[in-house]
Amino acid sequence: MSLVTEEIKLKAEIYHGDELCQAKAKELLEEIALPNGLLPLKDIIEVGYNREIGFVWLKQKKSITHKFEKIGRNVSYATEVTAEVEKGKIKKLNGVKAKELLIWLTLNEIYVDDPPTGKITFKAYSGLSRTFPVTAFELEEEKSSGVKDV
Repeated sequence: MSLVTEEIKLKAEIYHGDELCQAKAKELLEEIALPNGLLPLKDIIEVGYNREIGFVWLKQKKSITHKFEKIGRNVSYATEVTAEVEKGKIKKLNGVKAKELLIWLTLNEIYVDDPPTGKITFKAYSGLSRTFPVTAFELEEEKSSGVKDV
């Protein structure tokens, strides 16, 4: 069941198509001072943002699992990811799980201390939390020549 109601959609900015949605997801992360690689979704079909209540949703064609190489952790993203956002924080997160040892933990909050060079903390409903460097979730920006920084 989707948490995105018609009432929420009425006052939201809604975008469709993977290329535009990828750009809008990165813009949103930048706007709320979170690392730009935090949402490595594929084949995004819709992104919506209701600024009035700070509610965001992202829909992708199928769920994916992404490994954040810099921290060696797998994170699973459902076909629909929803959250309430504010500067430096994502709360009431739905659709995201992180693998801790042998079990998947549903994440419900992400926040950054002292952005952009500080630490990022992920909290699960179980009460467990893990903190990592923000840099582990940043994408390397491409130079205008199309060559990535090394």
